[in-house]
Amino acid sequence: MKSESLKPLARTRDQFQFFLNIQTRWADNDIYGHVNNVTYYSYFDTAANSLLIQHAGFDIHHSPIIGLVVDSACSFFQELSFPEMIEVGVAIGKIGRSSLRYELAIFKQHHIQPSAQGHFVHVFVERETRKSTPISEDMKQLLTPYQLKSTD
Repeated sequence: MKSESLKPLARTRDQFQFFLNIQTRWADNDIYGHVNNVTYYSYFDTAANSLLIQHAGFDIHHSPIIGLVVDSACSFFQELSFPEMIEVGVAIGKIGRSSLRYELAIFKQHHIQPSAQGHFVHVFVERETRKSTPISEDMKQLLTPYQLKSTD
């Protein structure tokens, strides 16, 4: 049976409300001279958590709840390398009872089309017991303006 690639349609910059600028580092490049694939997940993690910290008031050090990553994916469209300033767009794809799905895209500075895009899912749990816990209504309200825009 032949397997077909199901690469997603690339999102555009205007679908995102939050961007985090990240400078690629010398150590991000692999032996082939481009940013290694695992590093993209680090960019995603940094950007998603920055949205929580900066706009949802999430205290990563003292909050009684924490977000654990339970699912992630990345599709690659164009190489990145050092030195380069990138912009990671973050949007909330879905707000669940105890989970958030982030839609993410990595753009070269001033580019409309992404170099890579993916998703990241946090399930929120109690810090001490690791039992699933609901996301507060306050956090949901603070994140609502960052929901993914459609491409109408």
